[in-house]
Amino acid sequence: MVLTALFSYVNYRFLHMPTTIGVMFVSLVLSLCFVTLNWLGLNFGQEQIGEILHSIDFNETLLHGMLAFLLFAGAMHIKLEDLINQKWAIAVLATVGVVVSTFIVGTFSWIVLQWFGVPVSFLYCLLFGALISPTDPVAVLGILKTTGVPKSLETKIAGESLFNDGIAVVVFLIILELARGGGQVSASGVLQLFLKEAGGGVVLGLVIGFVAYRMLKRVDNYQVEALITLALVMGGYALADSLHISGPIVMVVAGLLIGNHGRAFAMSNHTRERLDDFWELIDEILNALLFMMIGLEVLVIPFTPELLIVGMISISTTLLARWICVAGAVHSMRMFRSFSPGVISIMTWGGLRGGISVALALSIPNVPERATIISITYIIVIFSIAIQGMTLGKLAKRHFQR
Repeated sequence: MVLTALFSYVNYRFLHMPTTIGVMFVSLVLSLCFVTLNWLGLNFGQEQIGEILHSIDFNETLLHGMLAFLLFAGAMHIKLEDLINQKWAIAVLATVGVVVSTFIVGTFSWIVLQWFGVPVSFLYCLLFGALISPTDPVAVLGILKTTGVPKSLETKIAGESLFNDGIAVVVFLIILELARGGGQVSASGVLQLFLKEAGGGVVLGLVIGFVAYRMLKRVDNYQVEALITLALVMGGYALADSLHISGPIVMVVAGLLIGNHGRAFAMSNHTRERLDDFWELIDEILNALLFMMIGLEVLVIPFTPELLIVGMISISTTLLARWICVAGAVHSMRMFRSFSPGVISIMTWGGLRGGISVALALSIPNVPERATIISITYIIVIFSIAIQGMTLGKLAKRHFQR
């Protein structure tokens, strides 16, 4: 947190980037400086920093800590009416899009890795496809709000990002079971797991969201109501974990319910303003902390010249898969509804990869393919946040502010 505050200050004073991207950029530059010094035979504390990073379980910290707060805070500020208006586009991209992207990225990655003589099985390439397919709403929303993008397009990107995290985790777990030799995995078993994780997540999110809503309606004290929402996030995610259903989907559904129904009927104007400020602050702090950690993780990620080249090629593969999924969804629905100009290019370039992908990669068991997948994932995530995140605003302006 000390480093995050310091990097935020440096970014605000000198770089003027969006906070999350700026913090990651500063931490990434610092990491690369340490790596360069190490190559030159100089060691100014890199080993100590590496030990600290190794002591932090990134997967546990994000997937079972930060993610619950980030998804709930993000869902709270999305209007349900806007989401319903874009429901088919979001549903197709968050479900079919994730599965199609998984197979496209997995297949191309397997071909590229075989070409370079890197031994990774096809199932583990599919596993990589599953973890790199979900998009990250963290960096892109703040940029889109300043570019005059139509609300419908902003809702598509935000809604898809919120829901496809949960779907991608389910797909990831299914492929991981197959890759680890789960011979009992069948089509009916996959469907049952999907329904339990995704369907159970929706049901539990509605139940705990309704309980919290009823409690909020009987109280008019913003401190107590802040505690209720905190309990909803922490307790709800822990309960989802214990029931083996999708915690991310639980948080999104509960956040939508509280952010819409709860905001309209269970809160006074004073409470609504205070809670909005409270959750916006939590969202900003955790996002900055997460992206600082992503930048520093470079110090403990294994890289080789071959993996750097494969990673660069995989950036194009991931963008191609994203373009195919977005273009397919848009063209299949264009006969039923209209879309904003530039929707395909903006949603393709705006499909940022972030902490979810890194956390899933780090959660892979200690198998020979693990280091390869982590390295390639990290290269894509850094490019996505640093390059796509910083240029998305210009792309959007070119389409909507001519």
